[in-house]
Amino acid sequence: MPETKFPAATTNAGDAQSTDALRPVGWGRALRIFAWLSFVTETIIIGTGGAVRLTGSGLGCSEWPLCTPESLVPTPEQGIHGVIEFGNRLMTGVVGLIAIAVVLLVLHLISGRRALTTALWFAGGGIVAAGVAYAVVRFFDKDLAFPVAAAVLLLVTIVAAVRSVRASSDRRDLTVPAWITLVGVIAQAFVGGITVLTGLNPFIVGFHYVSSLLLVCVTAAFLVRLYAAPGPRERAVPKWFAILTHVTGLALAVTIVFGVLTTGSGPHSGDAEVFRHGFDATILAHVHSWPGYILAALVLVLAVAAWKLRAEPRRWLLVLVIAIGVQVAVGVWQAREGLPPLLVGIHMVLASLSAAAYTVVVLHLRRPVTAAE
Repeated sequence: MPETKFPAATTNAGDAQSTDALRPVGWGRALRIFAWLSFVTETIIIGTGGAVRLTGSGLGCSEWPLCTPESLVPTPEQGIHGVIEFGNRLMTGVVGLIAIAVVLLVLHLISGRRALTTALWFAGGGIVAAGVAYAVVRFFDKDLAFPVAAAVLLLVTIVAAVRSVRASSDRRDLTVPAWITLVGVIAQAFVGGITVLTGLNPFIVGFHYVSSLLLVCVTAAFLVRLYAAPGPRERAVPKWFAILTHVTGLALAVTIVFGVLTTGSGPHSGDAEVFRHGFDATILAHVHSWPGYILAALVLVLAVAAWKLRAEPRRWLLVLVIAIGVQVAVGVWQAREGLPPLLVGIHMVLASLSAAAYTVVVLHLRRPVTAAE
């Protein structure tokens, strides 16, 4: 892998370039480590979230953000379901801390200490604002206090992200996905709370999963651009190949959506008392398979064409062929076995990895102009 190049940052004295920011040997290595950790943990949390649902632990912690009205952590009476649900909540905290580390490292390497300090001021202000909102709302309605505080923190983070991206034109291909991941993690924690408070509404649960899958794709995109040469890019494949690739993406999206609807009508609701949305799971399973088979055929055609053309994304298309092939096999297997929880969980994680591999393929449709020259 080539070394990641970072532009020099401007100092407080003006537009003079600071060589202090040109030190990817230490800080750049740390960024690469945390970027990989971000991708891995975003994938793992899909597995832990799936475990919550597939073991019937969705209401293992009956409250949010507390596990019970009196306790932050699960009590012995809640048993293994409380432990599983609380473990997933802890995993959210791990993912959030890693996302924060990625943002701070990117700001330090690209824009220097001033941008880093500004971000830290926003973080402190967001925490204070959330605390004030919590205290005020709690005076009127105790149940709404934490959701409102979380919403305030999310809003401050979005403002910080917009300001950060607008303040620097350097390497926005890194700053934008880094901020999207952080904002997404905070939003996911908020949506997770709504999921519990609404009694595991299947549509909100499905949205929660799709959002997590998209964050896996964003962290994969960040890794691709982290190792790629910066600068203008041009199309590296024929136009028809690029169009067919995007059509394949549409087939992938449709397959995932119908997969979420199928799971939302199946037996794994997250809790025995949860009402499903009423769709016929048998019919949806067949509907889900149709775009899945179309997707597999399209990916295979792309892979063969890419190797014949010796196109840029051919190796990643091979990875995508394997991922989709395994996904189809697991899907057929789980349907024939009556949807055992382990196979359903594997199917969920593989869907996120397939989407991530497709994201990498799309990013390899273009190459740096310098590479062509």
